[in-house]
Amino acid sequence: MPDDAGGELDYRFSLANERTFLAWIRTAIGLLAAGILAAKALNFEHDAVRWIVSVPAIVAGIATAADAFTRWRGYEAAMRSGRPLPAGRGLKILAFGMAAYGVVLLVALLIDG
Repeated sequence: MPDDAGGELDYRFSLANERTFLAWIRTAIGLLAAGILAAKALNFEHDAVRWIVSVPAIVAGIATAADAFTRWRGYEAAMRSGRPLPAGRGLKILAFGMAAYGVVLLVALLIDG
């Protein structure tokens, strides 16, 4: 947080924000890798099932990477101006999206299995 004189942000907060950004980027890379792996390495009887399994992971990876940058920038600006940190809207979407994706994977494996 800025010091009492309204000076520069304590570097520890900025670095913590950067580490969080990098954690989100690692999550995005993992989602992209899983989607590419599903698209190229998994063998399903129908190509449509492979795309149903792979595309959501790739789209989620893209969205997570974009949200990571937006989140980092918003938190940095809030800390520098002394405002409260914005609430993370993307977390709820990511959590429910991954739960729905798990159900899709389970159904795809049962159908093709």
